[in-house]
Amino acid sequence: MIRKTLLASLLLASIALPAAAAITPPSEVAVKTAKYAASTYRKDIVDTLAKLVSYNTVADKAVPSDKNPVHIAFKEALKAEAQRLGLDYADHGWTVVIGLGQGSERVGVITHGDVQPVDPGKWKKSPFVLDRTSEPGKLLARGAEDDKGPIATALYAMKAIRDKALPLSKRIELYVYMGEESDWGPLVEFLKTHQPPQVNITLDAEYPAVTAEKGYGTVAVTVPKAGAAPAPEGQPYVAQFGGGFFGSQIPEDANALIANATPEIERAIRARGATQQGMQYSFSWQGSNLAIKAKGVSAHSSKPEDGVNAVSMLADALAVRPWAATTAGGVVNFLNEMVGTGIYGEKFGNIAYRDSFMGPMTFAPTVIKQREDGIEVSINMRRPQGKTGEQLTGEVNAALAAWQARRLPLADVTVRISDPWLQKSAPQLPTLMSVFSYFTGMRNPAPVAVGGGTNSRLFPGAVSFGPAMPGKVYTGHSEHEFITEKQLLLNLQMYTAVLVELAK
Repeated sequence: MIRKTLLASLLLASIALPAAAAITPPSEVAVKTAKYAASTYRKDIVDTLAKLVSYNTVADKAVPSDKNPVHIAFKEALKAEAQRLGLDYADHGWTVVIGLGQGSERVGVITHGDVQPVDPGKWKKSPFVLDRTSEPGKLLARGAEDDKGPIATALYAMKAIRDKALPLSKRIELYVYMGEESDWGPLVEFLKTHQPPQVNITLDAEYPAVTAEKGYGTVAVTVPKAGAAPAPEGQPYVAQFGGGFFGSQIPEDANALIANATPEIERAIRARGATQQGMQYSFSWQGSNLAIKAKGVSAHSSKPEDGVNAVSMLADALAVRPWAATTAGGVVNFLNEMVGTGIYGEKFGNIAYRDSFMGPMTFAPTVIKQREDGIEVSINMRRPQGKTGEQLTGEVNAALAAWQARRLPLADVTVRISDPWLQKSAPQLPTLMSVFSYFTGMRNPAPVAVGGGTNSRLFPGAVSFGPAMPGKVYTGHSEHEFITEKQLLLNLQMYTAVLVELAK
């Protein structure tokens, strides 16, 4: 998911709550059940989260989820937890449905059990062992916030409602999809024959509630070996440039090799890099070549402002002199001239724009991939409403054509742009705002937009409700993913109260 919240604009004309309407607090039974859940299951929920994160449910391109032994084992663990809590369980392959109660009217809780790739070397402990001690108050693991923490929370919200034997007019169903981070196709196919609930909330974004999501896009180009300038004999040039891990993560690492470097070049790069906030550099000499390693801060690519992009910053640090358009030098020139260190596409022709509610388009390089025929630059885009996909694609291609005319030809140009999403009918919003306001003390909450995409788009009337608080850094997809114990219990109270209200 997720997830660029735009707190500066909290009015969504087509769906916002009436400005003069007073928020009705949640019912007494909802509040009592929520408090019971937090006081009774504060330890159990952490233990269940520890079980869920112990499975490395990163997608394997060679093995579909319903045949993946780790995914199958995760689902078996989920089944055991559900049955232990007195909930029914159905495995539909890529999708699991865990239920409470009966009835044709249903309330859906939408989550996912797969996680993003992870670099174990960047964690104090294994990312698949819940780390409860390294940073007191924080529960660190891949999936702690995105999205196994919400799964554990939903399980115990349902358990608390069951314990209290509350009369429900609607069945509650927890959906756990195993391909949200990699492949939505199986869920689309599943929903062609499976009737989804009439009312849905997704636990994969931010509070107070998410009613709009930007469209995902990718601009990928290869600076080819063929057509690149030859290495200038005896002169400094960029011999290597790389960085990034996967497409939806702001890169934390980047590297470069300057051939035929000089001490003066090193001093200049050091000085320029020293002006960049949040960046760390290391330098080593390999004969006459200077190797540079850059370290920034990883983040979800829908929130580039939460990270420090090592790829962009390293390219900028190298901008201490003109570089020959070798393959790697061409990459550096392309990044500096077309992207820079900004995050809104301001230098990329005329593509930059913003929407009054959804905010600005973001545009950030995420992966620099070494290929046999050259070096591929992949840029992640998150776009709001305000331009058609056709218009934006045309502007991207025009900017690329202009750069190629000035510099050198590019190969394998790919421009993929999806549409933003806006939920225009969500009758559950007053309930979500009521519960959020009551348990957080925040007055007059209103829907927000995020930069990421969630499975809300596939379920009728769905909006996202947490798990991240407004104004807080979202840690999903980063190499420092966590949820605080305090937030986990607050989420438990809010999810319990919402389900009581929606299903009563």
